Amino acid sequence: MTPLALILAAALTAFLVSRWYHRRQSFHARQLSEDALKHLFEQEYRGRHGSLASLKGALRLPDGPVLALVARMQALELVRARGQEFDLTPAGERLALQIVRAHRLLERYFADEARLPLKQVHAAAERREHSLSAEEVERLSADLGHPTYDPHGDPIPTREGAVPPASGTPVTSWPSETTGRIVHLEDEPPISFAQILAEGLRVGQVVRVIEQTAARVVLTDGENEFRLAPAVAANVFLAAAPEASEAPGVIRLPDLPEHAHAEILGLDEACQGFSRRRLMDLGFTEGAHIEPVLKTFAGDPRAYRIRGTVVAVRRDQAVHVVVRPLDVRARGIA
Repeated sequence: MTPLALILAAALTAFLVSRWYHRRQSFHARQLSEDALKHLFEQEYRGRHGSLASLKGALRLPDGPVLALVARMQALELVRARGQEFDLTPAGERLALQIVRAHRLLERYFADEARLPLKQVHAAAERREHSLSAEEVERLSADLGHPTYDPHGDPIPTREGAVPPASGTPVTSWPSETTGRIVHLEDEPPISFAQILAEGLRVGQVVRVIEQTAARVVLTDGENEFRLAPAVAANVFLAAAPEASEAPGVIRLPDLPEHAHAEILGLDEACQGFSRRRLMDLGFTEGAHIEPVLKTFAGDPRAYRIRGTVVAVRRDQAVHVVVRPLDVRARGIA
């Protein structure tokens, strides 16, 4: 290679490296801004305000970079200061809703289609949310059947940016001996969320607070007890249980005895996305009659006869199917 060719090759390499570096820096700056907007939105959604301290914790950054980030977002008129706290501007809220929508749709995808453990879906969604285009987000929503809630019970903003107000009361503020339905499980901090999942609590579950002290909170679903430290229990949110969940003679599909017949009343709200579409495609719709016909040695999955065919369904999906037993022997367990 001639000296001139070597010089040109070196110059081209330097140009490409410089271009890659600036693109990476630009992407990193956008990622930080979007993470900050998402944090501020989630704070406001729960009736709080973001601050330098909360941003430092959420972004895991020291004072200097956080101050520079806030100054940059203020210059872009995405946030405004309120003393030591920050609010989103209308423009900031629109951008925040876009990234929140992408994040929660990805969580739905990773939980339902990729079958990731629930404790992993938040981190997986955070890694992908910044790289999706608006068109890809809408395609994902359509592929998922336009779900309305993520796996933690948070509503997914619509394409137009509509999102219902926050609902639910922390277990620590819920009246004792009162039944409630779990509508939200806070996934931050991860260690608390892992403890909630380890106890077996899930969105849509109907529970009752039977003990609440400074040392622990005890819940029951009628069969099992769940024991949490108060700081962890504060991340479990309850709302009034729908009447149908307490109606006599109503059970979940896994509780239906083998060869007993039942009528499907519907799928609960916690069943969203691909899982909901799959069950409905298999015939798990309101009014259908169903019969458990075979259980594997391990007990999962289980085979059911429905609409003239036999299908196998895992317990973690069947638990979302609400049924009314038609056999006398099965009614006694409800």
